Amino acid sequence: MERRRKHQGHRPSQNACPRIKIFNRQSKLPLKASSVKKLVLFFLQEKKIACQEIAFYFVGVRTIKKLHVDYFQDPTPTDCITFPLDEDYLGEIFVCPEAALDYNPRRPYQEITLYILHGLLHLLGYDDIDRKKRALMRREEKRLMELAKKHKCILQPS
Repeated sequence: MERRRKHQGHRPSQNACPRIKIFNRQSKLPLKASSVKKLVLFFLQEKKIACQEIAFYFVGVRTIKKLHVDYFQDPTPTDCITFPLDEDYLGEIFVCPEAALDYNPRRPYQEITLYILHGLLHLLGYDDIDRKKRALMRREEKRLMELAKKHKCILQPS
């Protein structure tokens, strides 16, 4: 389950607004596309990343399990799966809101916010396979979550 290497070609952020495609293929938790876009724009600005496009798929447990099996040979459900592409089309992130409902039923939108940030960090080359890299990724997730709260970028119900 090795992640692709960190993209070397990311350009510093310019004021161009990327296309943020959102496909909601689940019904367990209502999501507001504008809330997702606000979070993603916050992240890209904070990390000084410019890209032309990024896609998010919010899917159910069956779909996330199938992706996990097909691409990682792991039959268990997971919270998010990422597919990095290139500097223009940053990649695709598949998020399972049902995992957030199971893991943090009192604050599922906060949990999904974390999954999105986690996935975005993966697209930039962060990894959570070995202990040291996982610790670095967790610190950055925590920092970004605190900033997202401060800037009112935590996902909200639709």
